[in-house]
Amino acid sequence: MSINILKYESDIWKTADLLIGSGIKQSEFPKFMMPFFALIMVESRLVREAKRLKEQIGDIDMDDFVEMFELEGLGYNDFVIRKNKTLKDICKNDKAFDVDFHAYLKAFDPETKYLLGVDKGTEEEKFLDISGVSGQLKKKRVLFETVQTWSEIDLTPFSNSEITTLEEHIKRKWADISAETAGEQYTPDDIISLITDIIISKTEDNESFLTLYDPTCGGGNLLFGVEDKIKEKFKRPTKTFGEDWSDSLFALAKIESRFRNDSDIRYGNTLTNISFIEKQFDIIVANPPYGVDWKGYQKDIQNDTTERFVALPSISDGQFLFTQHILYQLANDGLAVVVHNGSTLFSGDAGSGESAIRKHFFDNDWVEAIIQMPTDEFFNTGIYTYLWVFNKNKSVDRENQVILINAADLFVPLKKSKGKKRKEMSFDNRTEIVNAFTAFKDNDFCKVFDKWHFYYNKQSIMLTNIDEFGKAIEMPNKVSKDGIVSEEKSIKLDVKSILVVDSFKENGMKAINTTEVTEFDKTAYSSLTNYFEKYYKAFVNDFDYKDDAFILFDIQGNSFTYDNDKETIVVKDKNQKESFLGNGKIVIKSSYKKASKTKAEHILVTAELTKDLQKDYEIIPYSPIEETNQNYIATFMAKYITKPFEYLDNTIGVEINFNKVFYKPEQLRDIVEITADLMELENHLTILENDLGL
Repeated sequence: MSINILKYESDIWKTADLLIGSGIKQSEFPKFMMPFFALIMVESRLVREAKRLKEQIGDIDMDDFVEMFELEGLGYNDFVIRKNKTLKDICKNDKAFDVDFHAYLKAFDPETKYLLGVDKGTEEEKFLDISGVSGQLKKKRVLFETVQTWSEIDLTPFSNSEITTLEEHIKRKWADISAETAGEQYTPDDIISLITDIIISKTEDNESFLTLYDPTCGGGNLLFGVEDKIKEKFKRPTKTFGEDWSDSLFALAKIESRFRNDSDIRYGNTLTNISFIEKQFDIIVANPPYGVDWKGYQKDIQNDTTERFVALPSISDGQFLFTQHILYQLANDGLAVVVHNGSTLFSGDAGSGESAIRKHFFDNDWVEAIIQMPTDEFFNTGIYTYLWVFNKNKSVDRENQVILINAADLFVPLKKSKGKKRKEMSFDNRTEIVNAFTAFKDNDFCKVFDKWHFYYNKQSIMLTNIDEFGKAIEMPNKVSKDGIVSEEKSIKLDVKSILVVDSFKENGMKAINTTEVTEFDKTAYSSLTNYFEKYYKAFVNDFDYKDDAFILFDIQGNSFTYDNDKETIVVKDKNQKESFLGNGKIVIKSSYKKASKTKAEHILVTAELTKDLQKDYEIIPYSPIEETNQNYIATFMAKYITKPFEYLDNTIGVEINFNKVFYKPEQLRDIVEITADLMELENHLTILENDLGL
C-alpha cells in the first residue's frame, strides 16, 4: 500500500477530544467510538465493493446493479450504493444533517442495522447502539462534529487485511481502557504470530478446508489474525467460526466476518448456549476471560446436559469452563492453543474442580505443551501468561509426554510501552520456541516429562496422638451381633464433679457439682431450655481438660487430670495411687433432656475418655502402576510418620509448577570476594574516622 493505514490511528483518537469536552469519562470512550468506527469500516467496504462490481460488469440499470450487489452478501445501504452519498457528503450540509444522518442509518440492510443498533427498542439487544449513542451526543451538541470528524477518515483505498490491521490497533487501545475490569485480555500481534507458528508446525497444507474456531472471539482479532497469518503461508482454504457475548465486540466481529470468504460469527454465551453444538473443529484458539466469576449463570452450568464439564472450577474464575468446552468441540485429530493465566496450572487442591479438570486433560493425554510467556506481554496486565497446547492426535513418540517451555526470557523490550505491554517476542524468539516445541527435547529452557510427573497422591490418614512414652489410651473392645470385634470409641465416666481451680480467674473456682441440672435463675432466664441455650451449654464447653487446674472426680473417688508435659491422662484412685493411661482426651458434654414419665426436664452433663485423633494428609509422588504406587505410599509413611495411623481416602491430584521445574538457585559470591569487600569497607570507615578526628 502506498499510504500507511496506521496514520489514521491518531486521527481516530482525535475524536476522543470531543468526548472529553463533553464530559464523557475515558472508560466510556469505547462505547462512543465503536459504533462510528464500525460505520466508516462498513461504508468504506461498501464503496470499494461497489466500485469493484461496476468495473466487473460495466454500465447496467441501477435496479439490476443493486440486486446484484445485494447478492454479494456484504450488506447494503441505499444512500451509498444507489445515491452515491457517503457520510462525508451528508456532513457538507449541517442544516440538513439530522434528517440525512437518520435516513442514512435507516438505509442499511436489516442485518447491518441490527448490528449497528439502529432504532432498537428498549427490550432488544442494541449491540453497537449507534442510535442511542448518537442521541446522547446530540444532547451534548457534538453529534455533527463527531460524525464530521469520523467522515474525514477515508478507508476506501485499503484492503480488508489493511483495515483489519487498523481495527486491531484501535481495539487494543479500547482494551487498555476497558478490558481490565471485564477480565478480557486483547491478544497482541506477536502472541498471535507465535500461536499461528505453533499451529502451522503441526498442520498440513492441503486442499481440504481447515476450520478455525474461537469460542470467546471478542472483536475477532485472535481468530482472524491467525487465519490471515495461516493464509500467508498456506494455500489451504479456511473457514472461521466464532461466538461472543459482548454486544459491541460481537457486532464488530460479525461485521468483519461478512467481508471474509467463509466466516460464521454468532452471538451468545458459549458456556450456556452452544452455537455450534453439531460441529467439531480442526483448530481452536482462544484467550478466554480469567479472574471473572460465573455466578450469574451458575445454575445453567450445573444443569448442563452436554457432558462438557467433568468438574467445575472455583466460582470466582471460569476460564477452565471455557477450556473444557474447547476440548469438547475439538476434533479427534484437532489442535487447540489457549491462553491462560498461571492459576490454571496449580489452583485447587487434589479433588478440587481445578485439579480434577487438569487430571481429565492429562488422563486423556491431550496436553502436548505448556509455554510460559514473558511478563508485560499484554496491554493491560503485567502477569505471566501461559499457552496451553492441546493435541488430540499426538504422534506415537509423544504419547503420555508433555513439554514445558520457559519462554519468560525470550523477548525484546519495546522502545515505547503500549499500555502495560513493555515486551514483545521477535521473529527469532518465536522461531526458537517453535523449534524447541518441534524438537521435543530438553534444553536450557525446555523440559520434557512423562505426564505422570505432574500427578500426586494426597493420602489422607487418621493419626493417633501418643504421650512421651509412645502410648495412647486403650479403648475396650466390643463384639457385634455378627461376632465382629471392634474398638469402642470412648470410655464413659460416672461423673461426680468437675473443678477448675485457678486463683487467677476472676470468678475463682469454676465447678460442676451435679450432672443433672434442674435449677436456674428464673429472674434471668425464661425457662430451663433458655438457660441451657443462653448460658449453660457455653459454660460446659469452656471446660478445658488441658488446663493445669482441671480435675474430674468420678463416683468411685478416682480423679482424672491431664499432664501437659507428659501429654498423658493421669488417674489417681482414692488412695492417691497414680496411673498414666496414655495420650487421650477428656470430653465433657451437656444436653437438654425433655421431661419423661419418670424424670423432670433437666440438663445432663456427661464425660468420657477418647483417643486424641487428628486427621492429616501427606503429598506423595504417584505412579500409574497400582503396586508401585502403593509401595510409594507405604515407603513414605514408614519414613516420615512416627505415630500410629489409619489410612483414609487417597485422592489423585495434578498440578504444574513452573517455578519448581525451572528454579535456578541464586549463585553465592565467593568468600574471597566477600572478604575483600569487607576489608575495603573497614578501610573506608577508618579514613572517615580520621577525617572526623575520632
